[in-house]
Amino acid sequence: MAYLNNFQHADAVINHLDDIVPAIADPLLQVKYIGFVSVAAVTVYELAIKDIFIGFARKKHKVLGHFAESYFHKINGRIRLEHIKKDYIANFGVKYNKKFRINIEKRSNDYLQSHRRDIRNSYTNIIRWRHEFAHEGKINTTATYSEVVQAYEDGKEVIHSLADSMSR
Repeated sequence: MAYLNNFQHADAVINHLDDIVPAIADPLLQVKYIGFVSVAAVTVYELAIKDIFIGFARKKHKVLGHFAESYFHKINGRIRLEHIKKDYIANFGVKYNKKFRINIEKRSNDYLQSHRRDIRNSYTNIIRWRHEFAHEGKINTTATYSEVVQAYEDGKEVIHSLADSMSR
């Protein structure tokens, strides 16, 4: 479960900001921290996804592991659910796509029941917020700092579903 180590970076940033952001009086500055958290979140998601696929490939075959390292070196933020399903998992076969579909559906339903939030929506939102902040210079006016942090935590469940799916 080496992929879990990637979350430490964003978790540390968020733990630090949890004490700072609520005390900021300037709402515009607060909103900029939302962008910063979304960038950190998507970065660690990307790193975790790379680790999951590379680790899986290495376990299958040494050559496949080398190929996966090269292939996943270039994903550069292309981690939306559609990319994961069509561009990444599909390369490993229908079996793993089916496992992911089943795992994420179950995890999403269970999480929705217990937390009243959809992990897929949260994951999609954090990626969208990061893109708008990093590539369009837009500041998030639809979510609060705590909602962005919660979306990051919820989105981790998508990564856990992927890790569960990419096992032998």
